[in-house]
Amino acid sequence: EVQLVESGGGLVQPGGSLTLSCAASGFTFRKSPMYWVRQAPGKGLQWVAWITTGGTGTTYIGSVKGRFTISRDNAKNTVYLQLTDLKTEDTATYYCALDRDGGSRGQGTQVTVSS
Repeated sequence: EVQLVESGGGLVQPGGSLTLSCAASGFTFRKSPMYWVRQAPGKGLQWVAWITTGGTGTTYIGSVKGRFTISRDNAKNTVYLQLTDLKTEDTATYYCALDRDGGSRGQGTQVTVSS
């Protein structure tokens, strides 16, 4: 059974930083591209970033490019999302997932950007 457990969210001021983690189990992690998606209050799910199986390729949605960094550690079955220069519009529940539509996502971790 696929299990994805996100952590690392919190309340941060605009301009601040957070690092999210996602621990994966129940599938062959090193063979799976991984995605981060988010859902802002009252809005639908939005793909944010994805990373190739080996971690050498990454892609970001335009609004986070240059501010967010996705990475992975295949030895630890963990994918990360480093968030910097956070803006109020980044407030959302963040999920890791097996596809850009949020497939098999975990329970999520809340990121709130507010002064």
